Amino acid sequence: AGGTTRERTHATVKRILTETPLIPAAHLTCIAATREEIDAIVRTYHAAGVRHIVALRGDPIDGAGAKYAPHPGGYSNAADLAAGIKRISPDFEISVSAYPEKHPDSPTVEADIDMLKAKVDAGATRAITQFFFENDLYFRYLDRVRARGINIPVVPGILPVQNFKAATNFAKRCGASVPGWIAERFQGLDGDAATRKLIAAAVAAEQVFDIVDRGVTTFHFYTMNR
Repeated sequence: AGGTTRERTHATVKRILTETPLIPAAHLTCIAATREEIDAIVRTYHAAGVRHIVALRGDPIDGAGAKYAPHPGGYSNAADLAAGIKRISPDFEISVSAYPEKHPDSPTVEADIDMLKAKVDAGATRAITQFFFENDLYFRYLDRVRARGINIPVVPGILPVQNFKAATNFAKRCGASVPGWIAERFQGLDGDAATRKLIAAAVAAEQVFDIVDRGVTTFHFYTMNR
C-alpha cells in the first residue's frame, strides 16, 4: 500500500471512528518525524474527531540493540510529545507507557518513575504498563508510583502468550522477566497450536482474576494484532 505508516494508521483510525461504534485511541511516536510533521498529524486526528492519543517515545528505527536518538527538530521523548499534543488541544486524553521492571534505557526504576512523572506533568491522564507475568511486580511498582505523587490510573498490561519463544524474545527487548513456571506450562507444545491457545487464555485469565481480587478492574491486553 502507498503512503507512510503514519498515514495508513490515520486512515485506519478514521475508518474505525466513522464506520464503527468503537472509540479508537491513536498511537503516536516521536520516531522519524519533525515536530511540525507530528503536529500536523495531531491536528488531523483532532479534525477527524479523535480525542485519545497514546503518546510514546518509540523504538529506534534501526532495530534491536540500536541506541535511541531524537529526530533532529523532533520531539525528544514521550513527555515532550505529550506537552506538544496538549498545546495543540487541551481536550485530548493522553495515555503513556509505564514500566514495572523499568524501561531498558532507564538506569534505575526511580529514574524511570521520574520520567513517568514528567509525562504526567506534561498532561498524561493514564499510564499503560509494559506486560508482566508476576502480579506482585505490578503492585510493588504501583506503590512506588503513588509514593512519588503520581495519581493517574496505571492500567496493567497483559500479554496472552501463544508463542512462548516469540514472547520470550519480545520480553528480552522490553526488559520484562519471564518466570520459569510459564516455560513449564508451554513445554512440549511447539507443534500443538490449539493447546497453546487454551493455555495462553488460562494463564492470562488467572493473572487477571488475581489482579481483580486485589482491586484493579481495568486492563490493557497486548493482542499482537491477533
